[in-house]
Amino acid sequence: MQLHFSPSMRSITISSKNGFIDLMKIKVAACHISYRTLFHTILILAFLLPFVFILTALVTLEGVNKCSSFDCLGRRLGPKLLGRVDDPAQRLVRDFYNILNEVKTREIPSALELPDSFDQLVSDMKSNQYDAKTFAFMLRGMMQKFEREIRESKFSELMNKHFAASSVPKGIHCLSLRLTDEYSSNAHARKQLPPPELLPTLSDNSYHHFIVSTDNILAASVVVTSTVQSSQKPENIVFHVITDKKTYAGMHSWFALNPATPAIVEVRGIHQFDWLTRENVPVLEAVENQNGIRNYYHGNHFAGTNLSDTNPYKFASKLQARSPKYISLLNHLRIYIPELFPNLDKVVFLDDDVVVQRDLSPLWEIDMNGKVNGAVETCRGNDQWVMSKHFRNYFNFSHPLIAEHLDPDECAWAYGMNLFDLRTWRTTNIRETYHTWLKENLRSNLTMWKLGTLPPALIAFKGHVHPIDPSWHMLGLGYQNKTDIESVRKAAVIHFNGQSKPWLQIGFDHLRPFWNKYVNYTNDFVRNCHILDS
Repeated sequence: MQLHFSPSMRSITISSKNGFIDLMKIKVAACHISYRTLFHTILILAFLLPFVFILTALVTLEGVNKCSSFDCLGRRLGPKLLGRVDDPAQRLVRDFYNILNEVKTREIPSALELPDSFDQLVSDMKSNQYDAKTFAFMLRGMMQKFEREIRESKFSELMNKHFAASSVPKGIHCLSLRLTDEYSSNAHARKQLPPPELLPTLSDNSYHHFIVSTDNILAASVVVTSTVQSSQKPENIVFHVITDKKTYAGMHSWFALNPATPAIVEVRGIHQFDWLTRENVPVLEAVENQNGIRNYYHGNHFAGTNLSDTNPYKFASKLQARSPKYISLLNHLRIYIPELFPNLDKVVFLDDDVVVQRDLSPLWEIDMNGKVNGAVETCRGNDQWVMSKHFRNYFNFSHPLIAEHLDPDECAWAYGMNLFDLRTWRTTNIRETYHTWLKENLRSNLTMWKLGTLPPALIAFKGHVHPIDPSWHMLGLGYQNKTDIESVRKAAVIHFNGQSKPWLQIGFDHLRPFWNKYVNYTNDFVRNCHILDS
C-alpha cells in the first residue's frame, strides 16, 4: 500500500502496492491547507486505514492481486458475502441430500446387515468401503430398528403398569389378613358399628351422609380420616362404608379399633343388604360370570392387538378399560344407592381414591334445580386425559344405536365425588335405563363402549345432571405427572383416578404426600405390614 502526494499538494492518493488499484483519492484546496483541515484529514485516515488494510488482506488471501479492477474483487467477494459460494463441500452436502431423498422412498435391501451400534456402523463402513447410498440405507434401517424397539418397550411398560395397577400390594393384602384375624380373636374388633344408641343417626337426614364402596381398607381409612379432619362440624358426619364379603371382617376391625370420632361410621358388606339379590341385579351377575366378559378383563391383553396400528396413548386407554374392577359389583353399586338407603334424602358418594381437603358441608346447600346428580363436568379443559371429555371419548359412534340416541359433542361428567338427591332419583327410571344399556352392550359383544361403569351412567343420568363448580373435585392425579401443585392444594376433593394410585409404587412421588398425610403410620397393623415400605 502506498500514499502519494501530488507535487502541488492538491491531492493525496492511496493505492495498492503494485499501483493497479487506486483505493482512495483525496483532493484538497488549491491554496493553503489549514491545520484544522490537516487534523481532520489525519483523523479520517486513522479511521479508514484499518479497514483498507483488512480489505487488502482479503484481496491477497483470495488471489485477487491478479485482478485489475474492483469488478473482479466484487465477483469474488460478492457471492461469499451473500452466502452463495458453490464450493465442493456444499455440492457434497447437496448430493447427500439427494441420496437421502432417494433412499427414503425405496425398500431397504433384505441382504443388508444392520449394525447394532454407531461404533459397529463406523467399523463396517471402514472395512467394507460402503458408498454413500449404502450408508444411507444402513442409517435408515438402524433408525427404523431402534424406533421399533423403543415402541415395543413402551407397550411393555404400559402392560407392566397395568398389571401393577390391577394387583394388590403385599402391604395392603397383609393389612386385610391381619385385621380379619383380629376380628376373629378380639372382641373389641367385633363391637357393633355404630353403637346401639347411635343407630338412629344412620337414617337421620339432619346429618351429612357419605357413602364409600371399596375393598381397600387403607384407602377407605384415608377417605374417612381426610373428610373428618377437613370438616368444620365432624360430629355431623355419618359414613356408610360398603365392602365385599371377604373384606368385611377386616374393614369392620379397622374402624372398630380406629374410630373416626366424633363422626359416625357404619361398615356393611354387600351380603348384608337384603335388596341386593340375584333377582334385582341379574345384569350384573351376567357381567361378572359371562366367560367372554371375564376373558376380556382377565385375558391376554396383547392378543388380537396390532401394535403397529395403534399408539401408546390409545393402548393405555384400552388397558385402563380392561381393569378388573369394572366387573365388580362394588363398582356398580352406586346405581343402587336409592334402594340400599331408602330412608336417606341426600348423600355424597366418594370413590376410595379421593382425599378430602376442605369442608364439604356446603354441598348440602346447593340447589339442584330438580336434578339428581351434582357432578363436575369434564369437558371444560384442554388436557387430553381428564378434563376434555365428551361422549365421543367413551362411546363407539359407528354403532347404530349409539349414533341414533347420543350426541358425540355432549359434555361428560365425573364419577368420584357426586351429590345425589335420592328423593328425586326415586321418581326416575335411571336404574332401569342403566340396566337396559348394559344388556345392549352385552348383546353387541362390548362394541358400544368398553370403559367400565361411567358410559352406562352417562346415558342413565342424561338430563339429570346438575353441574357443580370444578373447585369441588379435581381429577387426574393418577394420570398426569405434571399436575399443578397449587391447584391441588386449593381443590376441595382431589381424585387419584387413573393407574398411578398413591398406595402403589407407580404413584407419582410429588403427589403422594397429599394422600400420605392421612395414613396413620404409627398404627401397629400399618407398621407390622410395612405399609410405609410397600
